[in-house]
Amino acid sequence: MDGRQAVDPPLRRVLVVDDSRLQRRVLATLLGGWGFEVHEADGGEEALALCHSVNPDLVISDWMMPGMDGISFCKAFRQIPREHYGYFILLTSKADKTDAAAGLDAGADDFLTKPVNKAELRARLNAGERILDMQRQLTEKNRIIRQTVDKLQAAHDSIDSDLIEAKKLQQSLVRERYRDFGLAKVSLLLRSAGRVGGDLVGYYPINARCFGCFAIDVSGHGITSALMTARLAGYLSSAVPEHNVAIQALGDGSYVPRPLAEVARHLNDLVLSEVRTEHYFTMVLAHVSLIDGSVRLVQAGHPHPVVQRANGTIEEIGQGGVPVGLLPDVTFEEVAVTLEPGDRLLIQSDGIVECPDASGALLGEKGLFEFLNDLRDVAGAPLLEAILWKLGDYAGADEFPDDISAVLVEYQGHT
Repeated sequence: MDGRQAVDPPLRRVLVVDDSRLQRRVLATLLGGWGFEVHEADGGEEALALCHSVNPDLVISDWMMPGMDGISFCKAFRQIPREHYGYFILLTSKADKTDAAAGLDAGADDFLTKPVNKAELRARLNAGERILDMQRQLTEKNRIIRQTVDKLQAAHDSIDSDLIEAKKLQQSLVRERYRDFGLAKVSLLLRSAGRVGGDLVGYYPINARCFGCFAIDVSGHGITSALMTARLAGYLSSAVPEHNVAIQALGDGSYVPRPLAEVARHLNDLVLSEVRTEHYFTMVLAHVSLIDGSVRLVQAGHPHPVVQRANGTIEEIGQGGVPVGLLPDVTFEEVAVTLEPGDRLLIQSDGIVECPDASGALLGEKGLFEFLNDLRDVAGAPLLEAILWKLGDYAGADEFPDDISAVLVEYQGHT
């Protein structure tokens, strides 16, 4: 003995239905001797009433009975809502195959020919019990699956709720989508492909003469990328300039811009030494002079920024560069460009130029240039929204496979 108690099989409830009292007693004696719980009815109407209170596991019913016969009772039995399957055996003296088909169509599972043979009855009951056992096991497994699915759904709903809140928090990193610096205006676009994403855009005042702006795309998608963007937002904070690595404080309390190549190297060292993550990010970081429209920027693996001149001509700027946090001891180079009154600078994520249409063809720089030419008379945030709308029309969908972000700088100058 292994110390475990044997578990008795569950007591099966059997309903015997026959207008012959003698036939019922014979069957009841046999069934009781085999350990079944036996209930009797002398016709279909009484049996149907018993089914609602007794809920039998097996039914043995005569075919030919006055009033409701076995076929009619079987059909009515199958209409009763049940948690578990009920096995139905028809007793018949009929041997015609057409009659057997009628019984099966009515919902019968098996047949016994009268007079009933004891061994055959036991064999048919054994077959019925096997089917009932399999059905109960299946029901139990389905119950466990339903419970598991319910738990998974609850977990999914909880995670989804958290992601919705995380998206709100991430969107709050871009506090103002528009800023008028007087001689220049800045507009921001940020739309995540999922609940949260790895793109980040922003700007920060430096002093009365210049401001900074940036576009960042962290590798990958989802929560870890979003956490990385939150960390980077702190490094380029507009609310707390003393924490902004791109700004240098002077002794008189004023601020001046740091050399951008130095800032990019510093961010590269920070990511590799302090953040300790497998993620890296592409970036364009720019400082814009409000005095003369000069722009100095560093490009680190991000798509080339685009300058659209007041006359409509478009040019790409930048030299590509290496992503930040990918390799140690890399150097970054500054690029200079001057915006004249009426010119605008667009810094966009690869989610725009690499957006596919229905056939998989990417929009590319040429497609972006066509957007800008079509929208020459649109300015500010409406321009970014129009680009997003045209991108959706190109993709043939409202959702995009990658995050979409952009910074638009429009230089007014001294006119």
